[in-house]
Amino acid sequence: MTPHLHPSVAKLLTLPDRQRQQSLFTYKWIPYTRAQHVIRKLDDLLTYPPTHRMPNMLLVGDTNSGKTVILRHYAETHPSYAHEEDGRLVRPVVFMQAPPGPDEGRFYNILLDQVYAPYRTNDRVDKKQRQVIHTLRHLGVRMLIIDEIQHVLAGSQAKQRLFLNVLKYLSNELMIPLVCAGIRTAFNAIQHDEQLANRFEPVALQSWSMGDEYRRLLLSFELLLPLQHPSNLVDDVLAYKLLDMSEGRLGELARILRLAAVQAIDEKSECITLNGLSRLDYTIPSERMIYHRLFSVKEGAEPGYLTGNDHPLPDGLLSGEVRLVS
Repeated sequence: MTPHLHPSVAKLLTLPDRQRQQSLFTYKWIPYTRAQHVIRKLDDLLTYPPTHRMPNMLLVGDTNSGKTVILRHYAETHPSYAHEEDGRLVRPVVFMQAPPGPDEGRFYNILLDQVYAPYRTNDRVDKKQRQVIHTLRHLGVRMLIIDEIQHVLAGSQAKQRLFLNVLKYLSNELMIPLVCAGIRTAFNAIQHDEQLANRFEPVALQSWSMGDEYRRLLLSFELLLPLQHPSNLVDDVLAYKLLDMSEGRLGELARILRLAAVQAIDEKSECITLNGLSRLDYTIPSERMIYHRLFSVKEGAEPGYLTGNDHPLPDGLLSGEVRLVS
């Protein structure tokens, strides 16, 4: 009997260890309360009657907070289908990732790629824009999701203004809701445009904290880990340890649990333990950011000073004395 596992996961226990470990890295959707709240808002936008001032949404959260997973899941649950009357292809929801910089032409290229529309890379931007409008109308697109929106809102205020105008134009011309996702800098950029600030409802994915909702999340995760023995992740000691290591970020929590489950299978313990978590080859997000900033040291700067604001690094970091969560 394996009551600690979902029936579909319990079947995996008969597989060789390597296959069980590989199964940990396949996509699994966990319908936690916050995600369901966002999805209900997306449903409301998808069924909103067309108008020249469509409501939009800005999903804001730290890196690895679960934004992309929610939005991809929503797009995947609204796939393309053939229209009953004429058989033409209908694509209700289009998901795209913003280009790495404020390049309007590249933005249209990525969007056309997502709907499998042929185009010429060196066409003028205005021509690509017309093609985007025509293609999305023909496909009956009712929602456009743009992930990592902070990338195209980077740079000078002039560049930010250009892309804010692009977003307004697409929403007005197509009369469809735009759903953008990004970190806090995206929220700050959109707030600078009064019209967009009024149209984009901000929805925040906050970091997790200890509570009933967090414990339910841990229970959901444990159901999906193909381990022979229960780990009792909701136990106070384990729950707090996981919260500290993940720093309240959902994506980090998922990564830690995958690594810990792989370790448990390798070591034949078949459950996640406090001792195993303490030995895990994992660096917490804030420590990784320190390393990132360390390797961004200005050329010619004093060792231990960071690019941009020249704040000194914590004592001991350059000598390798980095303290991880205990």
